[in-house]
Amino acid sequence: MKATRLLYDRTDLPDGGIIEMVIWQVPTPVWGSAHSLKYSLFYGRAGARLIGYDNERGKGDHRHIGEREEPYLFSTVEALVADFIADVARERGEK
Repeated sequence: MKATRLLYDRTDLPDGGIIEMVIWQVPTPVWGSAHSLKYSLFYGRAGARLIGYDNERGKGDHRHIGEREEPYLFSTVEALVADFIADVARERGEK
């Protein structure tokens, strides 16, 4: 089985912000994760990440809030996207 892209979405915001989400179904879990997904969710501007969620090989599931990196407890794709969008909204001062 090859990797299959499940989601790709990019939004370029009027203030120059970028929201980009990519989620792949992979044949075997990425080292450090217990599920068969590879993902990268990004909010920031060209050259500057403000919020990021990913499961980089060896690091497992984690998120970046500004300069801080912390573990992320993955449960479902829906929860992943909802948590990411909530963090982006908080960062942007939205409710």
